[in-house]
Amino acid sequence: MCGICGSWEPEGLDDDAPAALEAMMDTLEHRGPDGRGMHLDRERGLAMGHTRLSIIGLDAGAQPIADACGRRVVSVNGELYDYKRIRAELACDGARFRTKSDSEIVLPLAERHGHDFVHRLRGEFAIALFDRERRELVLVRDRFGIKPLYYRLTPGACVWGSEVKAVLAHPAVEARLCPRAALHQMMQVMVPGTTAFEGIRALRPGHMLVVREAGGRLEGREVRWWDLDFPLAEEHAGADDATAARLVAEVRDRLIDAVGVRLEADVPVGCYLSGGIDSCSILGLAAPMQQSPVKAFTISFDHDGYDEARIAREMAEATGADQEVLSLTAADLYGDSFAAVVWHAERTFYNTLSVAKWHMSRRVRDAGFKVVVTGEGSDELFGGYPFFKRDMFLHGGEGQGRHGAAMEAANRAFRGAILAEDGRSHPAFDELCGFTPSWIQPWMLTLERTLPLLSDDARAELDGYDPVAAIAETIDPERVRGRHPLDAAQYTWAKTMLEGQILTWGGDRVDMANSMESRPAFLDHHLAELAVRIPPELRIRDGVEKWVLREAMRGVLPEVLYRREKFPFMAPPSHTDGAKRDGVDALLRRWMPRERVEDTGLFDPDAVDAFVARWRAGGAADGDGDGANRDDILANHLLGLHILDQVAEAPAVPAAG
Repeated sequence: MCGICGSWEPEGLDDDAPAALEAMMDTLEHRGPDGRGMHLDRERGLAMGHTRLSIIGLDAGAQPIADACGRRVVSVNGELYDYKRIRAELACDGARFRTKSDSEIVLPLAERHGHDFVHRLRGEFAIALFDRERRELVLVRDRFGIKPLYYRLTPGACVWGSEVKAVLAHPAVEARLCPRAALHQMMQVMVPGTTAFEGIRALRPGHMLVVREAGGRLEGREVRWWDLDFPLAEEHAGADDATAARLVAEVRDRLIDAVGVRLEADVPVGCYLSGGIDSCSILGLAAPMQQSPVKAFTISFDHDGYDEARIAREMAEATGADQEVLSLTAADLYGDSFAAVVWHAERTFYNTLSVAKWHMSRRVRDAGFKVVVTGEGSDELFGGYPFFKRDMFLHGGEGQGRHGAAMEAANRAFRGAILAEDGRSHPAFDELCGFTPSWIQPWMLTLERTLPLLSDDARAELDGYDPVAAIAETIDPERVRGRHPLDAAQYTWAKTMLEGQILTWGGDRVDMANSMESRPAFLDHHLAELAVRIPPELRIRDGVEKWVLREAMRGVLPEVLYRREKFPFMAPPSHTDGAKRDGVDALLRRWMPRERVEDTGLFDPDAVDAFVARWRAGGAADGDGDGANRDDILANHLLGLHILDQVAEAPAVPAAG
């Protein structure tokens, strides 16, 4: 686990190239505090940097790594599982290794299989591979985008990095917030492949960027090498008892394997533990695989409606885990750490769960752990979110009925946040899916509240731009057409919010901010490729989400967890507590004085003043309501964008207490 960065400039490197690469690596120090290395090829204009967090091959994993003949050089961020078996197989074919690192397997695999080497990798990774003979740079991102990778490509240079700030640190790259991206951040949903900054792209999950040089100019193309592939609706297996029993057994076997390989490390491995069946299943499987009690880390909030610590404690006691509970208050969620998390995430967030997880990763690292196994991805694969259930009930032939009413009542607190209180539709998604998925509808409502806040200049620049259509247009229609509505909802979410939200400000970026690696076992591709073949009627059965997973894990889950309905893991919004509202207000005064809003230029200062005045006057502490949720979301996003604007001017991490 580490940070990677570099540049390829065919005209050659100047004398300042080593210093420029060092500056890029400096921005990634938190991703790799245990060592750093660089590879400079002045003749070909190549500079590659690597900051290392040592987890496997503690004393022999320095990167970048070149092959024996010097043809290829590689830098890897992430973990490649099954690497010992692959090394043995390659050794039988004559390969020789210089290190004990899992990353080194990329070089002989690329020699034997060309670009198809990626299909032989298992894990979470981002890779930069340069081939001198082919005059080719290949950037690769793992199947789900667990590990980040960004780039800026022009005819004269390709600059890349594990985080946007590394790309911005290159002297050839100018930092400017993109108005279109700002609009998307306000509505929470980014266009896949975009970032907050103009000209800087996010390599999409399951894609590689192939850059070749011809006549001193660079040309690149993104190639998809893996994707979720739900079967056509009529091709799903039946939902009879025999099929159900077979799938339950297969899910259990593949999840056991996925957890087992993620416990492989040369350092201690812990687990994140909330009150959901996902992290509890991970702990329930990890506990019997470990020789000593598993260390489990749990977040506790100061609001009963959002706190899961009590339920998590039952699981910890059932498995004999050594549980540590981190209690967080308003001061933790809305202090200096808020700005620090924006800096690390490089995007805005609607809920301070990201800040809570930043605090947790710091505590994990302080406890002597560099690695945790987590439960992210389960809801995406097994239909766990309430908006998936809503689409199943509305469009999947189930009918709203008593199950739909019960789901709506149980998730009442999330209306105005992840569930829309008023239905919305959009022709682009209606054409793509046959309906507008429920997951995007609340963000369409947020967009409606955002548009009146824009400045005249931003309105002019965005004239004619439809952000919802822009999102829909990036999704491959051939992966959606003819699919069951639940499959369409899960696929479109996975292509947008899984990578852009769950795995960024809810995952890698806040964990690696404190030099701590998270491993989401559910996103093992062997398990994922099975999950998409589970009939929708078994993913959500008789109104119960993740039914197959529940049955697979029934033996390790306490009864209360086995029967518990999915409850989204979120931090309490600011409108639930007077101290939290005061914390947001202090952040608004610090980061968004009127002159700063004017300088940023994205929003109309008068409109922002009116919004902030309404927010300050809105409701007493412990108030609720859909509008209060949405105003909290807008306040968080406005803060994030104005902090990002200042990050662009001076990319140094804000102080965090």
